[in-house]
Amino acid sequence: MAFPEKVKIVEVGPRDGLQNEKRIVPLEVKVELIERLGEVGIQAMEAGSFVSPKWIPQMANTKDVFARISRRPGVKYSALIPNIRGFEQALAAKADEVAIFSAATESFSQKNINCSIAESLDRFRPVAAAAMSVGMPLRGYISCGLGCPYEGEVSVEAVANVAANLEAMGCYEISLGDTIGTGTPLKARAMVEATLEHVPLSKIAIHFHDTYGQALANILACLELGVSVIDSSIAGLGGCPYAKGASGNVATEDVNYMLEGMGIETGVDPEKLYAVGQFISEYLRRPSASKVATVFCQNGQAGQ
Repeated sequence: MAFPEKVKIVEVGPRDGLQNEKRIVPLEVKVELIERLGEVGIQAMEAGSFVSPKWIPQMANTKDVFARISRRPGVKYSALIPNIRGFEQALAAKADEVAIFSAATESFSQKNINCSIAESLDRFRPVAAAAMSVGMPLRGYISCGLGCPYEGEVSVEAVANVAANLEAMGCYEISLGDTIGTGTPLKARAMVEATLEHVPLSKIAIHFHDTYGQALANILACLELGVSVIDSSIAGLGGCPYAKGASGNVATEDVNYMLEGMGIETGVDPEKLYAVGQFISEYLRRPSASKVATVFCQNGQAGQ
């Protein structure tokens, strides 16, 4: 097994974690969340998205978020964008990088962005070209890599094909997502193995939701292949507005605890991380979905 010596955790809580919240989170809370995440050692995070507020009201103040945050040296603040207009907004907001997104199934693509997979890729090619022209790093996401709420099972070839297209248009990193959290370890491994036939290992990230409690096991299966970039969300926040029943992302606290226990470096201070999770959970008035953080907050220390 070729476990990586170091893993980059990409914190998606401020965007993917909050976007499904019905109660609008005010600007000052988002800014504090992002700044506190930067203080714990997180080196990359999604600060928001420049999508239509008609579809995702929670992200309507992303421009103000980027204007207000105190940016820490060494931390990349990214924005999800749906089209060239979103790219222009992200550029004006001085985002450090932008992320584009497609899906592994036609049904989800239609529900999510009202177009086919091929159309979504065509839509993003001019965005990718614009990003390349100004030296803006470009990240890609693939939804429903391990299961679709409309089509069920997803072929690994479908995921690999979309990944190859995203890599060809210039994505330096491609995040393979289990949007509804139905994946299991061998399926997660097979998805990465199929993608590796088209995309270098250094460009592969994973983004797993924990609906069925399989996320950490799936991450471990991918770590065995050498994957060294993991998306996660503080306090396990998240869900998907276009995937009924999908629960939150895997909790950053739990991912970090597992990696630390394996001797894999993350650069993240766990106790500060637990405090950030407690902060946003208290604001949202619900318990954290992180098991590690729950134990820490109850006992004053993480279990051994």
